[in-house]
Amino acid sequence: MDGQILLRAAVPDDAGAILAVYAPYVEKTAITFEYDVPSLEAFTGRIRQTLEKYPYLVAQKGGEILGYAYTGPFVGRAAYDWAVETTIYLREDQQKNGLGRKLYTALEAVSRAQHVTNLNACIGFPEVEDEHLTKNSVQFHAHLGYRMVGTFHKCGYKFGRWYDMVWMEKMIAPHDPIPAPLVPFPDLAPEVLRAAGLR
Repeated sequence: MDGQILLRAAVPDDAGAILAVYAPYVEKTAITFEYDVPSLEAFTGRIRQTLEKYPYLVAQKGGEILGYAYTGPFVGRAAYDWAVETTIYLREDQQKNGLGRKLYTALEAVSRAQHVTNLNACIGFPEVEDEHLTKNSVQFHAHLGYRMVGTFHKCGYKFGRWYDMVWMEKMIAPHDPIPAPLVPFPDLAPEVLRAAGLR
């Protein structure tokens, strides 16, 4: 599969294809707590805003976008610059084939080059698995080295049910006494992106 998959930075014109990956998660799952599929205009704005500072990566094969992953601000205050929140979505027919690991590996490499130290994942979590939400995302993150750090109980309501939300974290770099400043994604050198597996 690796030889057939192209990883690259998203561009705003990818918004329609990326939204097609995301929409079923809004409509059919509690993986996202968003109720309504965003408009193309709004979704394009989200991508554009993320790319001002953070990586937004897509995996494509034969011109089709199969999944995407990005980071964003953890809280938004200056002291949190070295911590980011991670997000990943795969097309429904692309799960459990290694694509998620491939995207997250590249995302980690880019984040490390930006001087990020902490990756944080906010994940919907069911007390009992149902047709809208399983524990697969927590298991996926744990498999990649994330650890559970906290649970917010029954804080998300969707499809007439209450769901928990958990935070998981992964440290990817030392916490130096004086950390190097965060490097915005657009300022990373092309050779850094190539080393992360991007084209």
